[in-house]
Amino acid sequence: MLWWFPAVVALAAPLGAQRLSVVDRQVVAAGVWAEARYNYAYWDAVRANWDSAFAATTSYAAGRPSDLQFFRRLRRWGALLNDGQLEVVPPSAIASRMARPPIMLRSIERRPFIIDYAENDEMRVARPERLAEILAVQGIPVAIWIRDSVLPEIPGATEASRWERGVARMLEGERGTALQLQLRLPGGEQRGASVTRSVALTDRWPLVRPALEADTLPDGAIWLRVNSLADPNVVRLFDQALGEQRSKGGLVLDLRETTWTASGREHGYAILARLIDRPFLTSRWRTPQYRPAYRGADTPDSSGAWLSVPSDTVLPRRDRARYGGPVAVLCSARTAGAAEDLLVAFRNGARGPIIGEPSAGSTGQTLLLPLVGGWQFRVTVTRDAFPDGTEFVQTGVAPELPVQMRVADLLAGRDAALDRARAYLAPAPRR
Repeated sequence: MLWWFPAVVALAAPLGAQRLSVVDRQVVAAGVWAEARYNYAYWDAVRANWDSAFAATTSYAAGRPSDLQFFRRLRRWGALLNDGQLEVVPPSAIASRMARPPIMLRSIERRPFIIDYAENDEMRVARPERLAEILAVQGIPVAIWIRDSVLPEIPGATEASRWERGVARMLEGERGTALQLQLRLPGGEQRGASVTRSVALTDRWPLVRPALEADTLPDGAIWLRVNSLADPNVVRLFDQALGEQRSKGGLVLDLRETTWTASGREHGYAILARLIDRPFLTSRWRTPQYRPAYRGADTPDSSGAWLSVPSDTVLPRRDRARYGGPVAVLCSARTAGAAEDLLVAFRNGARGPIIGEPSAGSTGQTLLLPLVGGWQFRVTVTRDAFPDGTEFVQTGVAPELPVQMRVADLLAGRDAALDRARAYLAPAPRR
């Protein structure tokens, strides 16, 4: 398969805003194939034939797909790796042509609900209504729409996290195109709504939440919701929110919306350092160490050679008082990346329970690898594990106290996982 690769690299024209040529597309596909083959750390999780899929993709590229169709084909191919951190990043001229309506969706029992939407002229006309359930898209029942049109392009380490991400992106498509939705409103009434894919992948998402949100609950517990560990201000915001609080109600550290980002691990450990009085071990990791002389029929991907790195240590903060009260951590299938690294260290230190649903199983170091013409490809290059060697990527970190969000809870305004955390933190009744 590789005999023609140097030739097509030499022939490839610079990729700009113009339509990609056949050679352009094949060179990009060859780059994805090669970078995944020699950098991905979880080949044992791949059930598809990567080489056969490469051949099919290059055959597709030899046709006349549009640039957008080719991009989506690459995403579909990349999803076969089952890597929750995988990204195929096209040049901005192509990425700007993919968009979605300004609607935030959430999967509850694998049913898509509208959690929020941006207040603009179109939304005021469409009136999608918060907590409405999407029943159909373009006249297609939503379960079939997600299964056939969305999930094949969604990378994910677990089925739960893949479905969550699929629901979040289920309205994505060519910018400016319209979608007809069939909704069931919270009261049970059904009606249609027309929305436009108007927010491009290159645009700032209008529904971004603050890096950290804080509340004091009626029983005195502190509820800190970390929405982004990548934000450089998140540790300072955590300090401000916690302050000198010594509430007897305890602390709920909510990581359910701390979704994947390419950075933030050190910020997570810095937050944990404010909650401990003794050192905690972090996850350990290993990365493929490619040695051509080791290749053979039994190890075609050089998977027998690894560079292993032991656990690091999170030390208690020394420059100010630490929070010593009881702590509970909430997680979900959306909890990924640096937030899972925090979960591992928290679990290892036995500081309190993890409550909710298994995490996304999508963390570890990644490489954002340049391809030709401004294309990029991100893939996971380490296998992370608990300090004792137990791997959790591809399965997620399981909570000690499992709590699943139910549709009935959502519609009734109940937060079952938060309620379970508050019950754990509540002081035992005096006798």
